[in-house]
Amino acid sequence: MLKSILLPMFFFVIGASVAAAQTTDPVPPTISTDPIPFDGDAPFASEIYNFFVQDELFSPRACRTVFTGSSSIRFWLTLDDDFPKLAPLNRGFGGSQITEVIGYFDILLTRHQPREIVFYAGENDINAGASPTHVAARFDAFMNLKSERLGDTPVYFLSLKPSLARLSELTAQAETNELIKAYAAAREDLIFVDIASPMMDGETPKDIFISDQLHMNLDGYAIWTEALSDLLNDPDRPKRSGC
Repeated sequence: MLKSILLPMFFFVIGASVAAAQTTDPVPPTISTDPIPFDGDAPFASEIYNFFVQDELFSPRACRTVFTGSSSIRFWLTLDDDFPKLAPLNRGFGGSQITEVIGYFDILLTRHQPREIVFYAGENDINAGASPTHVAARFDAFMNLKSERLGDTPVYFLSLKPSLARLSELTAQAETNELIKAYAAAREDLIFVDIASPMMDGETPKDIFISDQLHMNLDGYAIWTEALSDLLNDPDRPKRSGC
């Protein structure tokens, strides 16, 4: 009952936020959920092709935990060791934005029929100029597509991470995180996971990055693992019907 009340409130907040910033932050266009046509000119074509090859060699198995999103997922090279009970599947790619995760949804997710989805994207959207309200709208489009394709499959949204390379974007990231956190409170199938707070040392991100100051080292991934472990190792956690 509470979530049925909160969901309309979330969209009211989104609408009010957009209206308040209308002069500099126009209402986002309708977000397409159509598949991205896959050819040699498609975004991240080589990485998506590798997923095709992997799925040909190792037939997709239902009810795994699929991690998807941008390069912070792609470079999570210790997933198998960090979550040995899950048989996790890594479907992170490039510097992707939420719209590209939507465009490749069927390749990344539908064919695998996951038990649950761990999602990290939105940071690159902010970096490319999208406002927090636009990012929240894109994620809403992702969730609606998820409901259409995969029903009640739970989604764990990892909050946008702070980094030393993107200090100027910390405020926009925090605003986005608050919007998604409110959205998660309104949905039974969405869990907001705060990985931003433990990555901060006061007002500054911790020194947990490789040389580009954007992507994390193993200490950074240890923070993410700790934030997720209790949730994903709980045998009574939500799961997709049929898993």
